[in-house]
Amino acid sequence: MTDSSITAEPPNQGAPPTADEAGADPGRRRRFLVALGFLAPALVFLGVWIVYPTVYTVVRSFYDRSGDAFVGLDNYGTLFTTDILLTAIRNNAIWVLVVPAVVTAIGLVFGVLTERIRWSVAFKTAVFMPMAISMFAAGVIWHIMYTQDPSQGTINAAVRVVSDAVNPPGVLSGAAPSGDDLRGSAAQGYRLQGELKAGEVAHLGLTRIPASEVKDGVQAVVPATVEGGITGVVWRDFKPGGGGTAGEVEDGEVGIPGVTLRLTDASGAEVATATSGADGVFTFPDVGDASYRLGIASETFRESYGGVSWLGPRLITPAIIIAYIWVWAGFAMVVIAAGLAAIPRDVLEAARTDGATEWQVFRRVTAPLLAPVLSVVFITMIINVLKVFDIVLSVAPPSVQDDANVIALAMWRTSFGGVNDFGLGSAIAVFLFLLVIPVLLLNVRRFRREA
Repeated sequence: MTDSSITAEPPNQGAPPTADEAGADPGRRRRFLVALGFLAPALVFLGVWIVYPTVYTVVRSFYDRSGDAFVGLDNYGTLFTTDILLTAIRNNAIWVLVVPAVVTAIGLVFGVLTERIRWSVAFKTAVFMPMAISMFAAGVIWHIMYTQDPSQGTINAAVRVVSDAVNPPGVLSGAAPSGDDLRGSAAQGYRLQGELKAGEVAHLGLTRIPASEVKDGVQAVVPATVEGGITGVVWRDFKPGGGGTAGEVEDGEVGIPGVTLRLTDASGAEVATATSGADGVFTFPDVGDASYRLGIASETFRESYGGVSWLGPRLITPAIIIAYIWVWAGFAMVVIAAGLAAIPRDVLEAARTDGATEWQVFRRVTAPLLAPVLSVVFITMIINVLKVFDIVLSVAPPSVQDDANVIALAMWRTSFGGVNDFGLGSAIAVFLFLLVIPVLLLNVRRFRREA
């Protein structure tokens, strides 16, 4: 009998299944179809609303206004040679340099301060409140606040209160002489032609004075001469109902109270001042025998504060930036405050125990631990200001939109704002997309590194 050995070889477990075997697995196919069913709506939405418009915009940027003729890179050349578009690029650069840093700094300050006050919840709610309204609505609010007329614009109304307290407006801000005997200007004051001596009476008629500005005045009278002095009358040289003779005090014409008058000598030096009464009469007693010149002081005609032209071409971009910071400061504060709350308190207490001052604790401990949160706020703001649009459109009047222009607004105005140049508008959109991509990639890389 002979011995024989039988060796059993294990099956090849490492070999992948064939395509037929994989397709024959009903469980795997079912799982694939279920996954595809869940992903299909998102994929369709992504393709229809993201991928297709992006590809079409890139392709459209190489065609002319009508989309019929291929123009190559001409639209991109126009982008960097047109003054309006260059202004948009310059303004966007200003936005990127200013807004992210300021918003992050304000959010940091507010976040630190709210940790030390009792009414922090109320303060955070008030600061965060602008985020609850749309950016367009916020722009409308600030447009009204920036109105130059202090009777309408809140900001100029507040400034006028301070300005008028320092430099009170005159009693006759819009008055003018009624005759040729008064010469000068409202800025320099008006001077009576000819010289006066003791015993003479001066007639100073003014017009273009609303009745509301002389409501405290009474019937003007021509004063009697004053021995050794000079007297006169300042009155509203306008007779109700019309008629009358210019330069003569008549019935119904009221005196102007509160007018400052100055008497100067031959050298121009001021000798005396006087203020008119309710009937417009004033007197310079005991002036001597010399000859004098009489004038109405310029402060009598000083106008009330007229307001800053916040919506003018020079200030429109800073004005919109202030409004934008007002909206986004609450976002930065809430995010940074959340980061502060996550910092271990024992680390801060250990630094204080070691003798560190509050500034050293903030600079050496708090700020480094907050660096990831600060970078989130900063990068988010860069992305937002690169595509800022609605608040610029709602704050800036049409007359200064060229001066306030930004890239996103230029894209909209070129494509849909009346120009209807979809080729150039697409080129602007592609340029904006290329500006945003590096920031997005930086943000994604940071998230992956932290994960």
